[in-house]
Amino acid sequence: MTAYAAPAPTGPGRIRLVDFRRRSLLMARFRVLLIGLAFLLIAIAALMRITWLGAVQPAQAQTSMAEALLPPRGEITDRNGVPLARAFPAYALWFNPDAMDDGGPPLVKSPEQVAQELRAIFPDLDPVDTAEKLRSGRPTYLRRRVLPEDANRVMEIGELALELPRESDRHYPQGSLASHVLGYVQDGTGRLGMEQVLDGRLTDPAFRGEPAALSIDVRVQGALEDELRRGMLAVNAVGAAGLVLDVDTGEVLAMASFPEFDPNNVTRDDLVRTQEMVDAGIMPPSFNRVTNQVYELGSIFKPLTVAAAIDAGSITDLSRRYQANRPLRIGKQTINDSHVIGASLNAPQSLIHSSNIVTGQIADELGADVLKRYMTDLGMSEPPYIELPGRGAPLSFGGNWSRVKNMTVGFGHGISVTPLHLGSAYAAMVNGGIWRPATLLRVEPGHEPRGRRVFKASTSARMNQLLRMIAVYGTGRNADAPGFRVGGKTGSAEKPKNGSYSRTTLVSTFAAAFPMDQPRYVVIAMLDEPQGTVASSYQRTAAWNAAPIVGRLIPRIGPQLGVMPDESRDIDLTELQYLVGSGAH
Repeated sequence: MTAYAAPAPTGPGRIRLVDFRRRSLLMARFRVLLIGLAFLLIAIAALMRITWLGAVQPAQAQTSMAEALLPPRGEITDRNGVPLARAFPAYALWFNPDAMDDGGPPLVKSPEQVAQELRAIFPDLDPVDTAEKLRSGRPTYLRRRVLPEDANRVMEIGELALELPRESDRHYPQGSLASHVLGYVQDGTGRLGMEQVLDGRLTDPAFRGEPAALSIDVRVQGALEDELRRGMLAVNAVGAAGLVLDVDTGEVLAMASFPEFDPNNVTRDDLVRTQEMVDAGIMPPSFNRVTNQVYELGSIFKPLTVAAAIDAGSITDLSRRYQANRPLRIGKQTINDSHVIGASLNAPQSLIHSSNIVTGQIADELGADVLKRYMTDLGMSEPPYIELPGRGAPLSFGGNWSRVKNMTVGFGHGISVTPLHLGSAYAAMVNGGIWRPATLLRVEPGHEPRGRRVFKASTSARMNQLLRMIAVYGTGRNADAPGFRVGGKTGSAEKPKNGSYSRTTLVSTFAAAFPMDQPRYVVIAMLDEPQGTVASSYQRTAAWNAAPIVGRLIPRIGPQLGVMPDESRDIDLTELQYLVGSGAH
């Protein structure tokens, strides 16, 4: 059977079909062209918007947007991983005058009315200053650190120009603890303390996932601040400072200064007030007395002078006696003791009774050049070694020391240094003779700095006996915590005033180490202008106010640092007991 094939269409019908297909193809191409043009216009608009953001929008907003894409500021922890500073998401109050985007005024209400409504939410906001910012028509921050509930109240005001961008805020979970060590963050930049020192690392995306570990131990820091605050309030002192230092590594386990501040609540107004206090000669709360306050240390210097004399061979016999009942007269200067102790004293007795007359003679025999060299090796000629930016330079150290200056330096007058200078020097005196720089960064085991030798190991061993003897028989008895083998020395220095010394204003300091049979830690406690009160038996000297602080502190921190009380052991004082027991003649 043969297949039938229909003939191909011909004529006008075929022409109409071809025209229809041609028109459909042209329409499809036109539609594609329209879509392409639409995408091109969107791309141009986006490019123009990016250009506007880069050229017109304020740099502060650009920075905020860029930071939002980065990991938050790095965390700071103590040596055991306890967080001291961390970032968390928060809101900010941003004024965007272009939010309406219709060419009209940025605000529906008047700037004054909006400022008053904002003040009802934030009582510390200055309505006059806020209204001026709103009236200026410039994009600006009105407030940082806005809580979620306050953000909701801002939204209820109903002004589109009041925007609430999400930002990363800085939080200090321990409050004011170690505030002088940490510092604070202002406008994304670290200020003061380790926030400033570590700013580059904390803001580097490569390190933001790794916490920066400090040498601080929050347990020790808390105990130090608690006892310093208690001691300061008990004697109505205007300020206080304290330090706990590892003698073998230079690590600062605790550093405190009073009055303190809360890094969570530092405002621009606080910064203005701080500058006003500095201009008026008043120490602001942000002033770190441990690293910044230079003062004459007083009798606390005497063990350093005796150590230098023993080490240099100026003292070879501890039983040798020095006259002690007559003032030393050098030219127009006179060196006295507070009371006559006896006709003569040996070196151990001079430390127990804190004799200026005997220590002056020891320094005189040692010589100015030798004593100055030892003090230089102990870091007394430069600002203290620590990472913190604020460090006080010693006063009156340079130049040639006259004979009388050398003698007065020997018992802690004539030069002014910081409590940190003192802590590092005492660490070198008790650790075998090696001076090391102090540090606020955790030191991994085996990576402690080599330091430099200042005293022979034998000198250090003898000084450990002498310091222990002072705490057992001398002015340091109120610091002698049972079982912890404490050694140390008091220092009470009159503050300079109008070219002389004021008898009514003292700086009281106690420098201690423990345990003296194998020293591991140095503790410094200082009180600025303590008063005689019932708590101090109406005495103003360090034996009655600074030493008790150390006596209460060491039993609290010793077990936390692995030093347990043990009254069955002690450093051997047999030889010194004989010398001390021989009496003052």
